[in-house]
Amino acid sequence: MNTTPSGSARRPRVVLYARVSTRDQSPEAQVVALREVAAQRGWHIIHEYVDMAVSGAKDRRPQLDELMRHVHRGGVNAVVVFRFDRFARSVRHLILALDEFRSRGVDFVSVNDAIDTSSATGRFTFSIIAAVAELEREILRERTKCGLEAARRRGAKIGRPKVVVDVRRAQELRAQGVSLRKAARMLNVGAATLQRALAANVESVDDLASAAE
Repeated sequence: MNTTPSGSARRPRVVLYARVSTRDQSPEAQVVALREVAAQRGWHIIHEYVDMAVSGAKDRRPQLDELMRHVHRGGVNAVVVFRFDRFARSVRHLILALDEFRSRGVDFVSVNDAIDTSSATGRFTFSIIAAVAELEREILRERTKCGLEAARRRGAKIGRPKVVVDVRRAQELRAQGVSLRKAARMLNVGAATLQRALAANVESVDDLASAAE
C-alpha cells in the first residue's frame, strides 16, 4: 500500500516490510509499530510491503521480491522492518541483502534488533552479526573437510562414481556411421561423456576407420 504524507520533500524516503506466516495472523501490529518509528524519526513512507501467509524459509516472497525491485529502481533511502527474522530467512540472507543495500546507499533498520545501518552503533552491531555468520561458515567448512578426510581414511570413495566408457566399442560404432548420440544411448552413457572419452583416447575414430580400409 502506498502512503504519501505531506511535507516529505526532504525527509528520508523509506519502505516498510512486514510478514506473517499464517492466515490466522495479522500484520497490523508490525505495520503500526513501523509507522510509529517512521513518524518519530521524521521519515517519509513511500510504500508498505506485506507478505501474508508466507513462510520465512521460502526463497521467494512476492512482496519481498517487489521491495528488492523497488530498491534497484532507486529513490529509497532505507528499508525498515519489525524484526530481521520477518525479513530474512537466515543470517546469510540478511548479510547478502544488506550488502546489496549498502552498495546502493540504502540503510536497513530492524526496529527490535538494534540494527540500524544509518548509525555508527547499528553498523557495529551488524558487523558483529556478519563476523559470527562468517565464523559459523568457517566451522561448517572445517567440519565438512574433516568428515571427508575421515571418510577417505576409511576407504570411502568421495565424489561422483567414475563412468566407465567402452571406448573401443564406441569407436567401432562411430566408424560404422552411428551418430554420437545414438552410440551414447547404446553404451548407456551421456553424449558429452562419450565425446570427452573419444577425444582423450590415443586412437581417434579417423585412425580406426583408416586401419579398417
